[in-house]
Amino acid sequence: MQLKIYNSLTGEKEIFKPILEGNIGMYVCGPTVYSNVHLGNVRTFLSFDFIYRSLTHLGYKVRYVRNITDAGHLTDDGDVNNDRFVKQTRLEKLEPMEIVQKYTVDFHKVLDMFNLLPPNIEPTATGHIVEQIELTQKLIETGFAYESNGSVYFDVLEYNARGLNYGELSKRNIEELFANTRDLDGQGEKKNPQDFALWKKASPAHIMRWNSPWGEGFPGWHLECTAMSTKYLGETFDIHGGGMDLKFPHHECEIAQGKACNGASPVNYWMHANMLTMNSQRMSKSTGNYILPMQLVSGENDFFEKSFHPAIVRFCFLQAHYRSVLDISNDAMLASEKGFSRLMEALKILNSITPNDEKQSGFNLKDWKTKAYDALTDDFNSPVLIAHLFEAVKFIFALKDEKETISTQDLEDLKSTINAFVFDVLGLQNIEENNNEKLDQTLQVLIELRNQARKSKNFDLSDQIRDKLLAEGIELKDGREGTTYSIS
Repeated sequence: MQLKIYNSLTGEKEIFKPILEGNIGMYVCGPTVYSNVHLGNVRTFLSFDFIYRSLTHLGYKVRYVRNITDAGHLTDDGDVNNDRFVKQTRLEKLEPMEIVQKYTVDFHKVLDMFNLLPPNIEPTATGHIVEQIELTQKLIETGFAYESNGSVYFDVLEYNARGLNYGELSKRNIEELFANTRDLDGQGEKKNPQDFALWKKASPAHIMRWNSPWGEGFPGWHLECTAMSTKYLGETFDIHGGGMDLKFPHHECEIAQGKACNGASPVNYWMHANMLTMNSQRMSKSTGNYILPMQLVSGENDFFEKSFHPAIVRFCFLQAHYRSVLDISNDAMLASEKGFSRLMEALKILNSITPNDEKQSGFNLKDWKTKAYDALTDDFNSPVLIAHLFEAVKFIFALKDEKETISTQDLEDLKSTINAFVFDVLGLQNIEENNNEKLDQTLQVLIELRNQARKSKNFDLSDQIRDKLLAEGIELKDGREGTTYSIS
C-alpha cells in the first residue's frame, strides 16, 4: 500500500515519503485559549485525530505535536484594546493565566468528549519564550529581520530579494500583497506594509510581557509555532496541519521563518482541513448561526430537535473528507444517528455469527479489505472508507438472515478488521456499552448510599431508594456477598 497525501504546497496528491522511514513528525496548530473552543475548531482537530489514528494504524511511529497559544498577540489593527487576552481578562475580571487555564481545561474537556487522542507533546507559547527570542536574534543576524522602536519585524522584501518566495503556499503575488495592505499593525514602524511582527514592544497597558534584548514585549503569533515545531520535530519535518484559514498569513509566515533561519523548507507536506457550515451557512456569532459543541451534545440549542451523543457527531463529521466543506443540519445529524446505530448493530450481530466452512461465501473479504485500505491511503478518504464499511454491514445482516455464509478464518479476519476500522481508526465508541457502564456505576453509588443508610438505621431512606429503583424496573437483591441488581 502506498500512502498518498494532498500537499497544499504543491496542490497535488503525492506519494508520502517520511524523512525517517517508519517514523513521522506531525505538527498541528492548536487553539488560542481565550474563549470556548468552537465547533469549527473541533472539526479541524477531529480531522487530524483521524489522520493521526490512521498513520498509527498503518504502522508508522508518529510524534504528534499540537501547541497551545497562551501568549497574547496583537490583532491586525494593532490596538492593544483588541488584544484577545487583554480584552477577555477585562470582560471576565481575571488574570491572563486564569483565562488560559479556564479555556485550556474547556478545550481538553471537549476533545475528550469526542474521543480525540491526546498529542504526544502539547507545548505552550509561554513555555518557549527563550526559543522565540533566540530565533528572532538569529533572523536579525542573518539580515531577514530588523528592530524598530523596541519591536522586531520580518523583512518580506529582503526575503524575496534573496530568491525566496513569500506567498508560495497561498499562491499570492508579493506585489499584490503590498498593494492591498494598509500599514495598521506597525504604526509606521515597518519598512514595508507586509512585514510581520516577530517581537512586539509592550505598551504600558499590555499585561503579558517578557524581557528581551529589545525591551519588554511579547512574541509574534507566527514565531511561536516555528519555535515549538522545530524544537520538537527538527528544522525540517514531515507534516504540518491546521485549518484552511491558517494558510495565510500564519503558515506562509512559518515557511518564511523556517527558510530564513535554517536555509531549508520547514515542512514536506502541508495539510489543511476545510471549514464547517451549519444549515448551508457560515457559522458566526454575529449572524446567530452558531452553537458550541456542548450545546449540540446537550440539545440546548434552537437548531437541532434533540441531543446527539458525541460519537454520533464524530461519525457525522467523518462522513465528509477533511478537505471538503462539512455542512451540519438537523436532517444530517438524524441520518448520521440512523447510520451509526446500524453500524453498531452490525458489530453486535457479528459476535453472534456461526461460521460455515462447508459453503463458499459470496462476499470477497480480500477485495473488500483492499478497497477499504485504498480509501484510507488515498489522502485519508473517510467517507469512502465508511461506504466500504457499510458494504460489510450489508453482508453481516445477510449472515444474520442466513442468506450468506462465512468461513471460520474469514469470520475472525472480518471481526478484527472492521473493529480496527471502526474503533481504532475512525475513533467511534459503542454508545450502548458506554451507557451500560455508566448505569452500573450510577447504581453502585445508589447501592452504597442505601447501605450507609441501613448502617445508620435510616430505614426510611433505605426503603425509599429500593422502592424508587423498583418502580423504574431495577430490583435490588440483598445477599451474603452484598447487594446485586437485576433490570426487568
